[in-house]
Amino acid sequence: MPRRSALFSLSALTRAYQRNLKTLARVTRPARAQATKAVKAAVKSAVKAAVKEAIHEAVPPAKTAHRQPTGAVARRKSLAPQGDWIAGVATGPAGARRFHLYVPPGLALRSAEKLPLMVMLHGCDQTGADLASSSRMNRLAARHRFLVLYPEQERLANARGCWNWYGARSGRPDAEAATLLAAVQQVALHHPVDLARVAVAGLSAGASMAVLMAARYPAHFCAVAMHSGVAPGTADSAATALAAMRGHRAGQLPLPHASAVSPGTSALSAPLPPLLVLHGDADGIVSVRNAAQTAQLWAQALGARAGTVRAQQRGKRYPMRVTQFRARGRTVVVVREIVGLRHAWSGGAPGLHFSDPAGPDASALVWAFVAREFKKSAAK
Repeated sequence: MPRRSALFSLSALTRAYQRNLKTLARVTRPARAQATKAVKAAVKSAVKAAVKEAIHEAVPPAKTAHRQPTGAVARRKSLAPQGDWIAGVATGPAGARRFHLYVPPGLALRSAEKLPLMVMLHGCDQTGADLASSSRMNRLAARHRFLVLYPEQERLANARGCWNWYGARSGRPDAEAATLLAAVQQVALHHPVDLARVAVAGLSAGASMAVLMAARYPAHFCAVAMHSGVAPGTADSAATALAAMRGHRAGQLPLPHASAVSPGTSALSAPLPPLLVLHGDADGIVSVRNAAQTAQLWAQALGARAGTVRAQQRGKRYPMRVTQFRARGRTVVVVREIVGLRHAWSGGAPGLHFSDPAGPDASALVWAFVAREFKKSAAK
């Protein structure tokens, strides 16, 4: 696309001005006594018209209506049928990261009311808008009155747009996790977010980052959902990340960040939030072995034991094998292994990459799991 001036091109201005000279000539024909006044008015009008036409030629209105936001938060047209799609930028140890916040329509908040927040992290070769479209989480948000945050990975940070969940020695995973937490906190400053009811979910690399965030900052999240991801702490490089994705490396959970541990409390005893794991057994990109491995790590940290594996199927959708891990009478880990699902958001919108409409509705499953934890937090 040819580059245009920010205001207008000289050639466009010249053409528009020449067209208006004819109008100027006709205006200057009246008597000499009124000529001076008429000429001045005509010149002024001609210049304004020329500038207006030149701007129109150089920058079409359809494009000026979609300029990038210049402030930290700006409104854009929603990707959902209704509601607000709000763009912003958060800064942290990893630098700046863009995000979009979905706010459902007609919330009619009560006095001092605050709403739950769901953080959705996209996978590789995806954007936040892609995940919003495939998961259709915004529809659930409009129905159940919660906000949805879609952070955006920068291509300069990862060429494929993946969240950098591996390579702890480089410091990148922790830096990105802290920056994503900063996005949550920034949104809470400008919108009615209940910081006691925040959950994080993701797909693929976003799922791995979601689990990393929950492990490093457990007090900030009520629940976490990992869809087709890898446990953090399983890879130190790109090469070992590939081995981890195939399920060939043992993982370990990182300790909570020092800022997330209460004074006088050991990092080892900091409780992790409940975890939901969804994974397809036909996934050829991230092995389903990672689902069981992550669940075992999480359950071990919470002192939970696995129950009996149950078969479950809803209508004609893919069947599931469901395992619950319980500790002190409470379900803290749930694994849903989806039979026949490849590397895609289960039950997602049709016709999109990394989206399989034939699977169980992952968004509904995530929300049902998270909503239970929100209710417990609200009751405290």
